[in-house]
Amino acid sequence: MSARKIEIWHQAGLIDADTRAALLAYEEEHARPLALWAVFGMGALAIGLGLVSVVAANWEEVPGQVRLAIHLALLGGALGGLFVKEKQLVAASPWALEALAAIAAALGLTFFGHLGQVYQTSSPLWVPLALWLALFGPMLLLTGRSWLTASLVMGGALYCVWEYAWASEFARFSPDEAERSDLWLAFVTSAPVLFGPLGAYFRARSTRPDFWRRLEELALTYAVVGASFAAALASVDAFQGEEIGPLSAQSLSVQAGMGLFAGALAALGRPTLSGRLAGAIIAGAGLSLLVARALGGLDLAAALLFMALWLWIAAAALKAGWRGVFQLAVAAIAIRLIVLSFELASDLLLSGFGLIFSGMLILAIAYTAYRVSREFAPPSENAVDEEAAP
Repeated sequence: MSARKIEIWHQAGLIDADTRAALLAYEEEHARPLALWAVFGMGALAIGLGLVSVVAANWEEVPGQVRLAIHLALLGGALGGLFVKEKQLVAASPWALEALAAIAAALGLTFFGHLGQVYQTSSPLWVPLALWLALFGPMLLLTGRSWLTASLVMGGALYCVWEYAWASEFARFSPDEAERSDLWLAFVTSAPVLFGPLGAYFRARSTRPDFWRRLEELALTYAVVGASFAAALASVDAFQGEEIGPLSAQSLSVQAGMGLFAGALAALGRPTLSGRLAGAIIAGAGLSLLVARALGGLDLAAALLFMALWLWIAAAALKAGWRGVFQLAVAAIAIRLIVLSFELASDLLLSGFGLIFSGMLILAIAYTAYRVSREFAPPSENAVDEEAAP
């Protein structure tokens, strides 16, 4: 907050002289020398880039075992500092611990690539990712404190399972084996949604609730995006003829079951209003997968399914007081209505009057969505409340 802004508030009568003086004193005491920090950052960046350039220029001259030893020493130093100095780092700045954990995880992930380069080995990408998750996932779960490490855990898991799915062949030797493979892949690709109940359980029982809340939110987002994508696929009849494969009824049944199971566990793990509604959203997303398979090729019905899912999310957000989630749901419904209007009246776009009508319809939908999000959205104060956050 700038002194100029405080002075404007004082002149407008929003704050009195004592409050103005207190704010100015607080800002002066907690002022951050951003310009000085920027200079230091530029100097550190220049030194780092210089070191990288020197190493890169002489990369082939350094024996592979020496490079691996240096890499391993850096990794060991990061892990040692993380666990030995954890309390001191948290006392100084939680972000320092977060940054060190992210650096250690990055060093661990790149070590596998470095190892393969030195010894000329190759393997599918999901193999080192799975090994990295097994070795460094627990470290991130035990030390993570914010969205950074939560994103590393969830992002690594998603990349790993989908890379494994793409690397696997759906049809191998017989239809029976292909079907069993598809069911297994359906289970694997839906497994990250289980981070939702894990985050919900530890969120109220840990000294690091922000980390677990972010992990729960990422899992919920994954479930909702998957269900929305399935509804979009149904509208273009992508399920037609998929008797076996990732879009088969059996595969979607497995994914839907995982969503329902994760939603129930999330509601049980955090039995508050917010926790139960978050679990209901995850379960609703899982149920939408089954319905989407049955609506393949029915444009209007698939669009209604998409909007019903987001109406369910909007209702949950309204009940729990999630202002941002409610506004996002309204925006998603408005966008789908616009797309549906083009799908149902595509011939109108070929004429001038049709374009005018379509433009007016888009403006009407956008204005209605804006009014709904403004009039019915929960107060913004609830969004920052720990219990009210999704």
